[in-house]
Amino acid sequence: MKQFTLQTTIACFLLFWSTSLLKAQDKQVNLTQSQIHDVVDSVASILDSNYIFPEVATKMNSKIQGNFKKGIYKKIKDPQVLASTLTEELQAISHDKHLRVIYNPEQIEAEKRVITKEDSLAYVANRVNQMKYQNFGFKEVKILDGNIGYLDLRAFMDTEYASETAVAAMNFLSSAEVIIVDLRQNGGGSPSMIQLITSYLFRSDPVHLNNFYNRSADRSSQTWTLPHVPGKRNPDAKVFVLTSSSTFSAAEEFSYNLKHLERATLIGETTGGGAHPGGTINATEGFMVWTPTGRAINPITKTNWEGTGVVPHIKVKADEALKVAEMKALEYLAKEATDPALKHRYNWALTNKKALSNPMTVKQSVLKSYVGTYEVRKITMENGELIYQRENRGKHKLVPISENEFMVGNISFFRIRFIKENNKIVALEGLYDNGRSDKNLKTD
Repeated sequence: MKQFTLQTTIACFLLFWSTSLLKAQDKQVNLTQSQIHDVVDSVASILDSNYIFPEVATKMNSKIQGNFKKGIYKKIKDPQVLASTLTEELQAISHDKHLRVIYNPEQIEAEKRVITKEDSLAYVANRVNQMKYQNFGFKEVKILDGNIGYLDLRAFMDTEYASETAVAAMNFLSSAEVIIVDLRQNGGGSPSMIQLITSYLFRSDPVHLNNFYNRSADRSSQTWTLPHVPGKRNPDAKVFVLTSSSTFSAAEEFSYNLKHLERATLIGETTGGGAHPGGTINATEGFMVWTPTGRAINPITKTNWEGTGVVPHIKVKADEALKVAEMKALEYLAKEATDPALKHRYNWALTNKKALSNPMTVKQSVLKSYVGTYEVRKITMENGELIYQRENRGKHKLVPISENEFMVGNISFFRIRFIKENNKIVALEGLYDNGRSDKNLKTD
């Protein structure tokens, strides 16, 4: 049997796999009992030779081979049903979420057609194109208010192909005071990308990240941060990592490493709990087995996150994690700032976030009192909400920060405040995040 270990991410491969799978499903296949017997024996042989825990492999093999003898699989004709049934039974014993049986004859046939050098190059090119389609896992990189860097990373793809994109992303974030790494939709991937990205968060002195033991090779290995990275490191930035129950495998290792190195604060949900690396091994009749052949051994905890997941420092629902991280980041920046102007801007941005996350309600009678023209600025009301417009420029909805102070749409650096004298609104004051202000008298 041929072993094909994916060096790229699971997420990357799944795109290719799902496309091939749809093609495979177009062909009606009715399994015979003889074929199912061969599949069960082939899966058992793979697990016996490769699964990280031999004693668990023995239990799993006893289960599926016993079920075949009992005739439990007699009614199964669809190969996809057999694959999911075997996966459920194997995981019920191993509790290993990486371990799964896959039916994908198209993928296996594609591998078999790789004979010549030209075939190999074309095969790799196809895989790279699938990775390019996902921008090598880098979904979004941007700077949030307060010079907070944000990286939405959907997969840890092999640095052989994805390093240029990773280097560009990390250099873009190199001047950020805080970095938020969003792994809520990251299903895992390559340790080499973990190593590269993590290296940007430390100085050049080597930091021990993880150990791995591989059963098939009977070999242990270590990963450390890199002594050199292209561009600029950012070892002093405060780091937050966002997690969800879907954060898995390599994404969990990244989170686990930084948590126990005390380099990051984790916010979100406990992760999926898959710590056993491996790859696909072809079985028979178009089936393959994603087989965990190794285990991670953290140098600090001497264990890993298998079956338990990585527990965040701050537990919140996944869809609230970014909002909480931004708040925590701005609170940190405002507290640490020694420059009064910077402290003002951080507190300004924090106030904006709080207003958006928990908007206050202002009485309609008060809102109506603000309607009017203030020289070049105009306040109207639409559907019960105040609208701001300067001369003939665009309109912006006002979001209350207090009863008389409002954010102006998505203009983060500008607010307005209504001024009252003798119980009458007399002016509108424009406020700016750099401390500047201007005023316009109410003219009608």
